[in-house]
Amino acid sequence: MGIGGSIFLLALGAILAFAVNAQISGLDINVVGWVLMAAGLVGLILTVWYWNSRRRTVVAERPVAVRRDTEVVDEYRTVRRQDPPPPTYGS
Repeated sequence: MGIGGSIFLLALGAILAFAVNAQISGLDINVVGWVLMAAGLVGLILTVWYWNSRRRTVVAERPVAVRRDTEVVDEYRTVRRQDPPPPTYGS
């Protein structure tokens, strides 16, 4: 959904819940507004969680063969790197 869509649902839900006083038979506009605000909040939380989980540091252990004198020793080195940022489109 994205951050923009979530904020749009939050704003539309707030308008329907707090600013509209219309009556429609069989439909409560205030409840529709609250449902849209809840959907926008859930979408915003999930989007922020998803983007935050992609920015974690990756730790990998790589096997490395090192030659010392006439003997080859197997070692493991820990490499820490940041994931590259996601591509930006339209910039």
